[in-house]
Amino acid sequence: MLGGGALFFLLFTGYFMLRPVRETMGIAGGVSNLQWLFTGTFVATLIALPLFGWLVSRVARRRILLYTYGFFVSNLLLFAAGFAVAPDAVWQARGFYIWLSVFNLLAISLGWSLLADLFSAEQARRLFGLIAAGASLGGLCGPLLGTLLVPVTGHSGLMVLAALFLSGSAGSALWLQRWRDRHPLPAEPPKQRRRPLGGHPLEGATELLRSRFLQGIALFVVLLASVSTFLYFEQARLVAETFPDPVRQTQVFGIIDVVVQTLAILTQLFFTGRLARRLGVGFLLVAVPLLMALCFAWLALAPAFAVLAIVMVLRRAGEYALVRPGREMLYTVVDPTEKYKAKNLIDTVVYRGGDALSGWVKRGLDLLAEQPAAAMLIGAGVALMWAVTGRGLARSFQQRSVLPAAASENGHRRPC
Repeated sequence: MLGGGALFFLLFTGYFMLRPVRETMGIAGGVSNLQWLFTGTFVATLIALPLFGWLVSRVARRRILLYTYGFFVSNLLLFAAGFAVAPDAVWQARGFYIWLSVFNLLAISLGWSLLADLFSAEQARRLFGLIAAGASLGGLCGPLLGTLLVPVTGHSGLMVLAALFLSGSAGSALWLQRWRDRHPLPAEPPKQRRRPLGGHPLEGATELLRSRFLQGIALFVVLLASVSTFLYFEQARLVAETFPDPVRQTQVFGIIDVVVQTLAILTQLFFTGRLARRLGVGFLLVAVPLLMALCFAWLALAPAFAVLAIVMVLRRAGEYALVRPGREMLYTVVDPTEKYKAKNLIDTVVYRGGDALSGWVKRGLDLLAEQPAAAMLIGAGVALMWAVTGRGLARSFQQRSVLPAAASENGHRRPC
């Protein structure tokens, strides 16, 4: 638990130092152009995923995260040099926005893939909430560091520091792998994780097409992305109108992150694990979507920055404390190929595809109706669909959790 918590603490500290920078870069490129950035992110994800699939097919499972994080560290150092030379270049700002949007999904998804590979379903129910608290603690420290340091170090200095944190996260993953080697799960000898998964780079898509359970997770992720995108566009619009200064914008985004992570970490430490054991994964997957349906209705009636700030805090804190641990628990009952290939396809391409599609829908609604309330009411309907999908996934997870352990131990694939 401590190893997993350290992995996510260091990863999220580095990422959340840079998240307010990304939001500022997005506004620098023009709020009216955000849908293009979302589309660019989707295209970049489509390019990145086959490369990641090639890596997963050819290196040992225990090395996948180390190689991927090492590549991202080198990227951060290149961006640091670029912003030191040309800090105001719009093309560079847009490039960093797209890169960080790909990085955060792939890096976080890969961290959870590792944990789903190393922990059983019962351990996940008991410990994933506590491990996620490490992510929230990092999400709390990251924006605090970013807000305090950005006037001194600039954006370039923050990227160098984020690269150091990401390197430490990779070191925690290596320690965790070695711990599991000393305490192996009975269903899988440690030597299996020393072998490549094999297959082809696009095998994740094949797994997704053949499994209704994975398709349900994919739909859940698309609806989650749609809800997030609708709120994100409103946030960008209202922050740009309320805080025209870029430094002030970065500080405002950082303050929101601090509040979100404080609320999330308290929930994760004291409630997530207990709720998962007593009320089941279904509660983790359904509670936040239902709350968001109510919040969208509130925003339709009162489209002010203060209301939006409250809704964003509730949505993001609820996602980190409840939805994300619940979603990751779903992958403890699938095989390794689905954990690494299909999962990362869903967490990156499917998620960013949902982002891009909902971004254009939101932009179109704004142009047609010129009333943010219309988009908020549609968002309420999407949130209700999100809740229904989460309930169905919880039932499927429960059915898979009670399958005879022998089926897994004998290497038989679980039914689709």
